Order: sequence, then C-alpha cells, then structure tokens
Amino acid sequence: MRSRAHSTSWLRAAAAIIATVAVVTGCSATAQNTTTDSSTLTYAINGGTLSGGKMDIHSSAFQATALVMRNSFDSLVYQKTDGSFVPWLATSWQISDDGLQYTFTLRNDVTFHDGEPFNAEAVKVNFEHVVAPETASADAASLIGYAETGGFYAGTTVVDEYTVRVDFSQPYAPFLQAVSTAKLGFYSPATLRENAAQLPAGGPGISVGTGPYVLSDYTPDQSIVFTANQNYNWAPEGSTHQGAPAIDTLEFRILPESSVRTGALTSGEAQIASDIAPNTVGQIGDEFTIENVTMPGLPYTLFLNEAHGVFADQNVRQAFALGIDIGPAVESIYQGQAARAWSILSPATPNSYDPSLEDSWQYDPDQANALLDASGWTERDADGYRTKDGARLSARWLAYNPVSDANASLGDVVQSDLRELGFEIVRDNLEVAQYYEDFNARDYDLSDWSFPSVDADVLRAHLHSGGYKNGSSTADPIVDSLLDDAIATSDPAGREVLYQQLQQWNATHVAMIPITVPSAITAYSSAIKNLSFDLYGQPLFYGASLTTAP
Repeated sequence: MRSRAHSTSWLRAAAAIIATVAVVTGCSATAQNTTTDSSTLTYAINGGTLSGGKMDIHSSAFQATALVMRNSFDSLVYQKTDGSFVPWLATSWQISDDGLQYTFTLRNDVTFHDGEPFNAEAVKVNFEHVVAPETASADAASLIGYAETGGFYAGTTVVDEYTVRVDFSQPYAPFLQAVSTAKLGFYSPATLRENAAQLPAGGPGISVGTGPYVLSDYTPDQSIVFTANQNYNWAPEGSTHQGAPAIDTLEFRILPESSVRTGALTSGEAQIASDIAPNTVGQIGDEFTIENVTMPGLPYTLFLNEAHGVFADQNVRQAFALGIDIGPAVESIYQGQAARAWSILSPATPNSYDPSLEDSWQYDPDQANALLDASGWTERDADGYRTKDGARLSARWLAYNPVSDANASLGDVVQSDLRELGFEIVRDNLEVAQYYEDFNARDYDLSDWSFPSVDADVLRAHLHSGGYKNGSSTADPIVDSLLDDAIATSDPAGREVLYQQLQQWNATHVAMIPITVPSAITAYSSAIKNLSFDLYGQPLFYGASLTTAP
C-alpha cells in the first residue's frame, strides 16, 4: 500500500491534518483492461435522505443532493483544486469596485436537456426560484446572500441575452465561490414553470439541467440512473476531456448501510462506493484505490443549544466539553482515517483556520466536576445522576437516521464519559421529517453534524443570529458583527483575522464542540480511469472512462 498527500497549494502550511490517499493497485488486472465504447458505471452511495423530498438542488441542504445532482447541473464558474476560478457557463465576469455587483458574460452555445437555451434570463429565473418563499430554500438561499430578514441579495438583472448582473446591498466576497457550487446550478426555465412543486421529489423530465448527464430513471430509496448527454460540449475551461462523457450510463445505487456499500464494491456489483466506514478501509482488497480527502468547512461538531435547557449555563457547556475524552475515541473509531478537530473550521478551509487552537484543551473530568458543582448540580438521584432542585442533569441529543457507525460509536463514548460525571445524555434518533420538525423548533439540547464548504462563510449559517443552521441558538451581536464584516471583506488576510476571532470566541463560549475533521473516503475499482475529485472529496465522472477485461 502506498500513500500520497491529497492537498492543494492554497492550504495553510500550518494545517497539519492533510488528506491522505492510499493507493492500492492490481497491476496485472489493470494491464489487461481495454476501454469500451459502451459502458455502465455503478456507484454505491448512502443517499438515505434523498427520498424525503431532498432532490432539489435549490432547497436541499444535504451534501448527498449536490453529490448526485452535480452530474446534471453546471455552474457559472468552476473552482480548481488550487482554489482559483475558471470559466464554465460564464466566459468571464467582473466585480464592481464597491463589491455590490457581479456581472457575468455567458456562453451562447449551451442548451438544457429539454432543448431550452441557457441565457441571462435562465440565470435570472433560477436565482428568483432560490429566493422565492415557496422554494423554502436554506443552503442555496444562504449561498446567494438572501434571508427573509437581514439579507443582502438585491436581485438579478438581464443586461442582454448573454449578460447578467447580480446586485447586493453590501459587498459579498464569497459569491464567486457560491456560484461554483451545484446548489446554485441551473434548471431549465421550462421545468421551473411547469414542475416547480415536483423538484424536491425529482425525477426524469423534472430534474432538467445543462450537465453532462441526463437523469433518466429514479426509483426512490433504490437507484438513480443518468445517461450521457450526447450534446454536451461546454466543460469548464482547462478540462482534460471535451464533448460527451466517455461513460454512457451512471447508476447510483442507494445503500444506506456502509457494510452493504463495501460489499457491493468488493463483490463487483459496484465499481465505486463512498462514505466508506473508517474501520473497514483495511478490509478492501488490493485491486481498489482508496481516496481519503480531508473536507473543508465545518468539522463533525456537537451543537449545544444554549437557548434550551441545561446548556444555557456556560459552566455546563464547558463541563460537557472537558468531560469527553475525544482524542483516544477518535483514534480508536477512525483508525487513522480521520483526525481530532480542535476548531470549528477544518484545517482544509483556506484563509481561515486557527492552528493555535490545536491541543488547547484536554480531557479534564476533575475540572468538569468542579464546574458542575459550582453551578449547583451537587445532589445525586438513585441512578447516580446529578440533580438540582429535584431535576436531573440531562440533555436530549437529537439526530436523524441513518446514523453512521462512526457517529454511533462516538455517541457511545460521549454518553459513557458524561455518565461518569453524573450527566445523563439521552439519544433520540428520528426519521428526517420528524428531526427537522424538532430542529426547526429548537426542541433539543444537543445535535450533531458536519458541513463541507470551501469558504469559511459556512460559519454564518451556523453562528449568526439569523443563520438557518444555527444549532446552538447563538445570538451574540459581536459574533454577528464579525460574520458580517467577513463577508464584506475581499482581502483574504483580513477575512482570515475575522474568522480566527470567531474560532477563539467559540473556544471560550463553547457553543459548538468540534470532534473530528471530516474526511470523504471513496473506494473504486481499477476499471475506472481518469476519475477526479472536487474540493469536497466528491468524485467527478465527466472526464472518467470505464475499462473491462477483453
């Protein structure tokens, strides 16, 4: 087994946790492979959330949506692995000196899968769809700078057929990165007119974009099939492949259990599988390549809801953090495939990470106990849990199914370690719809997730008082001001200072507890050639080909 670093030139040299790619090749089998003209690639994915009305790129916040739908949806610009942007559906762009206007010149040769032309009007109606109240957008609306209260997206104007201008009420530095994502991709104007209500359910003739693949068949909870767009000829600038995709058919098999995905790969039922459980990486044979990419953005994090229950007390939040032996748990569960997180931003997030937080706090049950004593949780009930005024020290941990094996194991550690302090953790794993009902009502004490993003502006959604993903219910004017200043600052060094201040704030306030730096682990057969990965660790199939033994 060989190892090589999977990194980009814009990552901080101080970021010690860089993604590792373990490459294992079966040379004799590869040497006998030959490229075929007609091919079907089968990809085993988690995808357990997609059937719950999460197929719409504009309304779903799930990364699984972006993973799947990227094949059918292009973006205005493409972000390369060095962090720079190159033309895609836009041939060029200009940002006004005051940062309030982005003007894009568009390609004039792009058509949607249904034959509709891509032009400035198509951009306008898509951005209007993102911000329309009935779309109920969360992540895409945040990316475009829109909010029902306090937003700064000021509209999109058609300058001429192939020129479009996006206006903001204040400078918005992250916008170029935002329009490189699949979540601000483009539907056919016809499908927006005729099928808007059906976009969350998705399907053939509904999920219509301009991308290299056409969604041709969808069976919820089972499979999604894409077929090559033979008219495709507008790949991003610098792409090593041009024209129609080399692989004719992509079949995404929805297999929520990690062990089942791994089994599909090793048995030959699939040529590629993602969300590989860290503890099974060593069980995958030498004929597969394993790609482990450290993801930028928000690490796997525990959110302590300070507007609900026991976590309104900062002593209790600090005791909770000090009472978990995170390091050994991460080592044991991830077996070298992921590292402990020290900050609320991944070290792979450019121009933002604060390395001074590394090793800044350790497991300290004595101090945790002292903090709980100081807050009056001094009595014990018959089960050994702390009490105050007759109430048990207890926190409800809200999560949605399916819970990954790694997250479940981490939950066991948290529950066990806090039990030693007399702190009860009640885990409540719900189906997605019920989870969001409780989450939106902030009816929980604790929740957990990670959220990939190449821009540190991901913290705005998670910490701003108006953030849609503010799981800690943070409402701090200083935090809001830092986040607002960061998006209005175009200088990378200036933004970095602001984001480091936010990381330092959390280290003291303890609204969020970072646990692991997330990694995207994908394994694939040597039959797949020229497979590339985006900055989130997601495979890109457009330039890939599939080989088979003669």
